Amino acid sequence: MPNLGAEVPAVQLPMLRYAREIGWTPVDKAEALKRRGGETGIVFVQRLTEQFCKLNKAAGLNGVHAAEVLRKLQNLPARVEGNREMLAWLRGERSVYHDGQKREINVRLIDFDDRVANEFEVTHEWRYTNGKEHNRYDVVFLVNGLPVLVAETKAAHKQDAIAQGIDQIRRYHRETPEMMAALQLFDVSELRQLWYGVTWSLERKNLFRWRTDETGDYEAAIKAFCDPERILRFLADFIVFAAKDDDLKKYVLRQHQTRAVDKVVARCADSKRRRALVWHTQGSGKTFTMITAARMLLEREQFGKPTVLMLVDRNELETQLFGNLAGVGVAHRVAESKRDVQDLLASDYCGLIVSMIHKFEGIPKDLNTREDIFVLIDEAHRSTGGDLGNYLLGALPNATWIGFTGTPIDKTAHGKGTFKTFGVDDDKGYLDKYSIAESVADGTTLRLHYELAPNELKVDRELLETEFLALAEAQGVSDIDELNAILDRAVTLKTAMKNRERVDAIARFVAEHFRAKIQPLGFKAFLVGVDRQACALYKEALDRYLPAEWSRVVYTSAHNDGADLKRYKLESKDEKAIRKAFAKPDTDPQILIVTEKLLTGYDAPVLYCMYLDKPMRDHVLLQAIARVNRPYEADDGRVKPAGYVLDFVGIFDNLQKALAFDSAEVQSVIENIDLLKATFKVRLGELCGEFLTLAKGGDDKAVEAAVAAFTDRERRLSFYNRFKDLERMYEIISPDAFLRDFIDDYGKLARLYAVVRAMFSMRPMLDRELLRKTQALVQQHVRADDPTGAVKRYEINEKTLEALHKGKTPDEAKVINLAKSLVVTVSEEAGEKPHLRTIGERVEELVQRYDERQIDTKTALEAMEEFVREYTEAKKQETAMGFDRSTTFPVYWRLKQDCGRDDPALATEVDRIIAEHPSRDVNPENMRQLRLRLTVALLKPLGKDRVSAAIDSLLAMERHEG
Repeated sequence: MPNLGAEVPAVQLPMLRYAREIGWTPVDKAEALKRRGGETGIVFVQRLTEQFCKLNKAAGLNGVHAAEVLRKLQNLPARVEGNREMLAWLRGERSVYHDGQKREINVRLIDFDDRVANEFEVTHEWRYTNGKEHNRYDVVFLVNGLPVLVAETKAAHKQDAIAQGIDQIRRYHRETPEMMAALQLFDVSELRQLWYGVTWSLERKNLFRWRTDETGDYEAAIKAFCDPERILRFLADFIVFAAKDDDLKKYVLRQHQTRAVDKVVARCADSKRRRALVWHTQGSGKTFTMITAARMLLEREQFGKPTVLMLVDRNELETQLFGNLAGVGVAHRVAESKRDVQDLLASDYCGLIVSMIHKFEGIPKDLNTREDIFVLIDEAHRSTGGDLGNYLLGALPNATWIGFTGTPIDKTAHGKGTFKTFGVDDDKGYLDKYSIAESVADGTTLRLHYELAPNELKVDRELLETEFLALAEAQGVSDIDELNAILDRAVTLKTAMKNRERVDAIARFVAEHFRAKIQPLGFKAFLVGVDRQACALYKEALDRYLPAEWSRVVYTSAHNDGADLKRYKLESKDEKAIRKAFAKPDTDPQILIVTEKLLTGYDAPVLYCMYLDKPMRDHVLLQAIARVNRPYEADDGRVKPAGYVLDFVGIFDNLQKALAFDSAEVQSVIENIDLLKATFKVRLGELCGEFLTLAKGGDDKAVEAAVAAFTDRERRLSFYNRFKDLERMYEIISPDAFLRDFIDDYGKLARLYAVVRAMFSMRPMLDRELLRKTQALVQQHVRADDPTGAVKRYEINEKTLEALHKGKTPDEAKVINLAKSLVVTVSEEAGEKPHLRTIGERVEELVQRYDERQIDTKTALEAMEEFVREYTEAKKQETAMGFDRSTTFPVYWRLKQDCGRDDPALATEVDRIIAEHPSRDVNPENMRQLRLRLTVALLKPLGKDRVSAAIDSLLAMERHEG
């Protein structure tokens, strides 16, 4: 009977069934292997050839051309560049030369317009080898014989199933990149959740949870994500390649982005409604949403030959947009001047025009009255303010206007005007909304915590109120240049902020804080000065307390700068190198000192902390602090817990005034760290009330009692989840005097967590199980190689059972200790003795059944004892037989255990036959001959009904031939 929630019956096979129900044709693994010509094959050769000839018949292409294309696809570089080339072939962007027609002809591998013209197939247990490494892909989806999606399925009962599945996908990229060069998408599922992403983009921030109406509805998730039409849309429209800091990156549009793109395209096709607002929070990918919508408007036949105008309002964003457009491969014209904009529009230019908003100043009325002009405006809350908005609307009176904004609409007349300008055609004032709270819930962005600096370091409150917060023009400020102009008039305030004694005191505080709180987490920081002079002063002061290479200054230089500012002038190539280095973990610089640059449009997920010493509010403040809310997970498993802002100005003294938005959702995800401390105290108290008694003592009896108490799986998982939430808070708060009264209890719970995780995990506990500061706390009290402090590991031999029966350990602890001892012992020896591997696998299966209460403690203990007897018998037989323990003996033991044949001569013969076919894994014909010879050898001893299963079992064993 299969285990409840086990990987194959509960996750993998239902996926295949649901896929069949929505239009995918199942192909069994043996047939799939045959179709691709063995384990080195990547495509279904005959299917690809048939579909190629059908889709390209009208163009005069045939099987010869199909073979040429196949050769090119099979020789793609096994890296991200090869994957981009594969997608270009899938999209019909590549060609072959036709000798008869003497010209290049574009090739169609997929018909994106007619779904039924394509063949959708799915298979499982896809074994692939590149000659060096072997991998088994759980489920592979193919369109017209080409693999496009790989699904990794995990057992529902595994605590870290999704993380394990994603690690598996990463391993495929490392070990068998040739296969991954073809695949475009992946998903990982364990019944409760489905996460997805694109191949060659495996950072935490690029992995997303698929949202369904009913959380945990596995069937709905599979049928929605794997829908053939949706997969075609991903391939055709929603996968994007773009260059970032000279590196090729791959992205997939998330659900809110694809939804918005489709709504924008539909609005542009609506002759009666010509305005819309897309309100997607900071960090949600507005740029790619805009680019994809623009590309679809240009490519859809229904729009003819339109003019698409993309407007941005800052040089930095314009440069970012240009880079993304070039990386995506969208042809466009850049309007270099006001005259250029007018000439392009007046000449009825068709295609994509990119311009900065200010180039429309003074543009003539009714410059172009066509209706097939579509204007996409970034940061619409500030782009259309004042006269510029009037010039824009007057110049193109019949155009469709789509505004994009990343910040909620503020309470000022200007902010409400954004709704009036773009939201007039929608009852709610917007076409599509993706809120900050939704983004945090999806894991697209993180919560933000802020902390106020000590009073002696903060700006005088009355001065701040008089010269900044109380000013009418500061309300709803939406542009960094506008903010700087206001601050330039706040002479007294800026002078006080740049007082050298204050700067030195803050620099000393930042240095100590960074060393104690930020650097131990492995993350980086911004120090935001009030202006460029303040940045220079901070760099000079910070170098007195930290190594100079730890920090760099990045700001815009001017030709008339004095010597103090010219000292930190950067050439464009140097600035680019700094930006690139800062985005990488464990490299210098670790702190960037900025004032205007990098506060918008710069994405460095490793950035965790912002030291804020510049008065800001509303849109500018929200955009700036959003730099620290990007998710991040390092290769070593460290996870960014939140974004963090340390306020030296006092802006957050009154959060409602600092962020004067209509929506309360902003305040729901930005939290004072004092509230976090209060929450920590409450949650710690709750956990201590339930579990602290189990955390006392460090001897074997205490460990056994803890193990017995946590054999209830639901109780154990509840403890895991609640402790991890507490740990996240600890990582943010620590070190802090507040924790002094709680450190002992927290440390005991952390050690209890380490004990329980170590004991109930059949594999060694990874460092990533604990975050950095908690890990350091635990390691002060326990050995790194024994996180429980008192793990009882049984030595597996003939005396094991005798010692087990004499001991007074609770039976529940005996089951877990014995299981762990068996798994560890087998894993240590299985490299040279592959016949032992099945013992470890069966032990783990039994533990799962015990964990799920399918069997009681008595039954589980009896089964464990039987495994011990099997292990010791195998050891005795190995010595007695004298066979090679890596090759011949595993064959003998498998025949004896699985088939009941205690026949040394037969084992020797079978081992010889297998050894004579060394290329069986990469050569299908060699494998066919091997199976034939094994059938002849085993038919009489085993009987016709048992031969096939026995061969499969023998060939599934790892062999270690010299």
